[in-house]
Amino acid sequence: GLTRLLDQIDWGRIAHSVEHGTRWVGYSDLTALQNGFIARHKGLAMWSGPLACDDFGRTEAEGGVDEVTQDCFTEAMSGALEAVGFRESSRELSFDGLEARGRLWGGNLTVLCSLLGTPHWPKVKGGVLFLEDINEHPYRVERMLLQLQQAGVIDAQAAVLLGDFSGAPKTPNDRGYALKDAVAALRARTRTPVLTGLPFGHVRTKVCLPVGATVELYVQGREAIVGWQSDARLAHAHHGDHDHHHH
Repeated sequence: GLTRLLDQIDWGRIAHSVEHGTRWVGYSDLTALQNGFIARHKGLAMWSGPLACDDFGRTEAEGGVDEVTQDCFTEAMSGALEAVGFRESSRELSFDGLEARGRLWGGNLTVLCSLLGTPHWPKVKGGVLFLEDINEHPYRVERMLLQLQQAGVIDAQAAVLLGDFSGAPKTPNDRGYALKDAVAALRARTRTPVLTGLPFGHVRTKVCLPVGATVELYVQGREAIVGWQSDARLAHAHHGDHDHHHH
């Protein structure tokens, strides 16, 4: 994966490209690039979003390109996208009235955990952490979530947003243990609000999210909104000013 390249990347050149309007977009393995980048560059962002082949390369037989994914991507690339909304899917909890503000970061849970303790780890405090994964059994998802919690990462965030965690076939080894149990185990150990239902991950419909930008999260009833200042250069006007709010 991308991890083998991280210590050979010229991060300054990437920052230069972002400052001059280049938008880097992707997800999954790209989590390593995005978080390694924002670990070094406080005022800049990259887009977590669709991939050229996986998303835009879908043939008609495969259902074609998802409309929501396409629209969100087009808007993000034009600099106009300033919010994504989703329906919070927890049955047993209500986050009605929740408001949080912080730096958006995260991505694929497995890839993110592999960065912990390396120079590519963004030490975000008071942030909004979003996570997704694929083909990981619930007990493995729980292990990684609790690793982040026990490392002090979850407790230091303003909020956690969980996307899609599908793809793992149910096996007898799971013993009926489901993702909701892993989420409950995390919630029992932290005061940080842990929301579910973010339309993101290895799924057909995925929104674009500005990794590294300061976002505001609002929940009304079950409707959650993640918003940010739209700007073609994403937070470029506030260059370097991002983390002052949270120390």
